[in-house]
Amino acid sequence: MTVRPPTPSQLREAAAELRLDLTERELDDYGRLIGRALTWLDPLDSLPEELPEVRVPRTPGRRPRPEEDPYNAWCVKTSIKGDGDGILSGHRVVLKDNVCLAGVPMSMGSSIFDGYVPEVDATIVTRILDAGGEIAGKARCESFSRSGASWTGPGEPIQNPHRLGYTTGGSSSGCAAIVASGEVTMAIGADQAGSIRLPCHFCGIVGLKPTWGLVPYTGIAPLEYSLDHAGPMTATVAESALLLEAIAGLDEERDPRQYRPEVARYTERLDAGARGLRIGVLAEGFGLETSEPDVDEAVRDAASRLAGLGATVEQVSIPEHRLGLSALMGIFMQGNLDLMKADTLASNCRGLYLTGLGAAFAAWRQRANELSEGLKLELLAGQHVERVYRRRYYAKAQNLATRLRRVYDDALGRYDLLLMPTGPYKAWPLPGPEASVEERLAPGLELTVNTGPFNCTGHPALSVPCGSGDGLPIGMMLVGRWYGESTLFQAAAAFERAPTPVAA
Repeated sequence: MTVRPPTPSQLREAAAELRLDLTERELDDYGRLIGRALTWLDPLDSLPEELPEVRVPRTPGRRPRPEEDPYNAWCVKTSIKGDGDGILSGHRVVLKDNVCLAGVPMSMGSSIFDGYVPEVDATIVTRILDAGGEIAGKARCESFSRSGASWTGPGEPIQNPHRLGYTTGGSSSGCAAIVASGEVTMAIGADQAGSIRLPCHFCGIVGLKPTWGLVPYTGIAPLEYSLDHAGPMTATVAESALLLEAIAGLDEERDPRQYRPEVARYTERLDAGARGLRIGVLAEGFGLETSEPDVDEAVRDAASRLAGLGATVEQVSIPEHRLGLSALMGIFMQGNLDLMKADTLASNCRGLYLTGLGAAFAAWRQRANELSEGLKLELLAGQHVERVYRRRYYAKAQNLATRLRRVYDDALGRYDLLLMPTGPYKAWPLPGPEASVEERLAPGLELTVNTGPFNCTGHPALSVPCGSGDGLPIGMMLVGRWYGESTLFQAAAAFERAPTPVAA
């Protein structure tokens, strides 16, 4: 295919969009120069895509029968087995459906992607297979992987295994439901504001958002490069540590989010116990306007249990924590809009580009009315801010994120971990068919008040089940220093093993 130079009318339109006043002679001159410059693009069409090799054979999988999918959580079931007897031998792993799995359809939670089949495996898929694991299939996620609820994708809502008719959380909603059901005990989720940790909080499983860049995001549909994280969602802390051990580490020259990540043998600290750990209970993570009292109470009881296991537990105040949601919104609104407009093919960074994913993503422009209500809200808000204020608030939010990292780092210089509720409230009922847009979206607006700040700062954060209220799970979130995942697992494993106190 030859890259065509602009026609005179196209060049005038481009000049008008750039607010350039050009004479006819200047337009002619620029047109000829552009035509010469564009000839350098022609050779790119004949060159290969430079994609990584797909080494393990597989079939496209199959849609599960209704009786095999009681929580509406599966997209497709597969059996793609790695070779050898690596650390994941005997373990089955389900993938959020924004993770590329070569030869298997990927929907991103939207009918707009119908027909898209990735040509490559995400790096973490290759690592799971290399470690002897089996890819058990793809789990449903929310529309374009953007929602804190579990009803934005096509088809029936994803159901919470603990109570039918209640949300599973999002956007890694299907993964949480499948792991909570016990059918598979390991999953890979993605998290830009809490999309791993919040479904785990609602479903009573373990969810890790690793340090930013520790786990390569290569081959996973991005939302915002500075917020993108991928990580384990598992039934137990030990399985989380094991899965992280298999997938963490540098993906050289492919993921621009990475810079010399520090990896460890995460399973080695599982039996170290909580004695001697210093834990700061973050005051600003409790008592929020939307906090449910039983959530705060369960997490404070969990902190007391850690103290009973020998940890030093004290309250710590970080007033800036309450600014974290402002940082998240400022970054996400603009960054999300930018990547939507770029069809995931962001400029100004190096890495592996998936042109097939970009082409599939681009279909949203002709089918925007099919986007979910939540995504429409995000795009409308981002478009308004960009038109009126340009990049002012994105820039200020990124600068605030730098300050937030410093204040958390200061506290983590005195404590090994920070502790707070994962989410301020428990799972809520799925909306009825007559619910308004506001009624459907409002419950998720402040859901990420505790999780989102650590996407902005990159600190690792682990959600661990710590109790329940009215029969619904409650999660405790532990936050550590950059590359401090081993300490998170150490504390969480000790907590998980400790006997649960019997209510009087």
